[in-house]
Amino acid sequence: MKEKQSLTTSLIVVISGTFLLTQYVFPNLQTELALFYGGNYSNGYFPGVSTGQWYRLLTVALTHAGWLHLVFNMLALFSIGTPVENYLGRVRYGFIFIGSLLAASAASLYFGPHNIYAVGASGAIYGLFGALFVIGKKSGANYQNITGVIIVNLLITFTVPGIDWRAHLGGLVAGVVLTYPLTFRKRT
Repeated sequence: MKEKQSLTTSLIVVISGTFLLTQYVFPNLQTELALFYGGNYSNGYFPGVSTGQWYRLLTVALTHAGWLHLVFNMLALFSIGTPVENYLGRVRYGFIFIGSLLAASAASLYFGPHNIYAVGASGAIYGLFGALFVIGKKSGANYQNITGVIIVNLLITFTVPGIDWRAHLGGLVAGVVLTYPLTFRKRT
């Protein structure tokens, strides 16, 4: 019997495939999928979440600011997502990924500037960092390593210009909050 492909692998394929489409086939697609508040600005009208394009809260994860951004995010997704999915199962893992992505997008929109485009899946990935922090010892992971990786990533978030720290923190907090109650029941 053939084993199902993991949700983590499926996410990596979809995100990477969309990146390739935005880079080589439909270059304007990135602008249509990126997180953007939208509205009237001095240089014209730009559609976004404020004009009813709520899908951008999710599709931001399909966009990236270049190859390096994509590769680092997909490596992080694979490294962090795989143990979280293995421990919690596909449905709970998907719930945490989507919930963290939405929280990261909301934090970015609410606390960030309204005139810039945000791209990337890192808000959801930070949610998975939060999930791994909650399930750390229970899943057999080295708790000190998890904490160290989170600290290093937060340092990068606050020291490298152009990174949306609001989305990262929103995703991290959501990952912890969403995962904690899910650990009370055994995996199904």
